This record gives sequence, C-alpha cells and structure tokens, in this order.
Amino acid sequence: MLELVAHGLTNRAVGERLFISEKTVSVHLSRAMAKLGASGRAEAVAVAHSRGLLAPRE
Repeated sequence: MLELVAHGLTNRAVGERLFISEKTVSVHLSRAMAKLGASGRAEAVAVAHSRGLLAPRE
C-alpha cells in the first residue's frame, strides 16, 4: 500500500486498486505512519524508502 502512496495515489485510488474502501486505506496508512514514526504521507514514504522497505522506483 505504501508503494502506491509513493507513486502519488490518493486513498481513494489505492482503495480502488486493492478493492478496499477509502476509509480502510486511511486506517492502514495511519497505522503504518505511526509504526514508522511519521507525521504525514510524504514522511512515511521517505522513512520507508530510507529503511529499504520500498522497491526501487523504475
């Protein structure tokens, strides 16, 4: 899910791709941000990238 956010998708677009609701995406993203110690989407992506948690971008 965080990879989709890294590509600039909105919660709605992520939900459509994963066949889950926008609210479910929001909840999962909030929990991921908390675990990463990030205060926002961009920071979560940056932290995940720096920790090697995201695949290299093509």
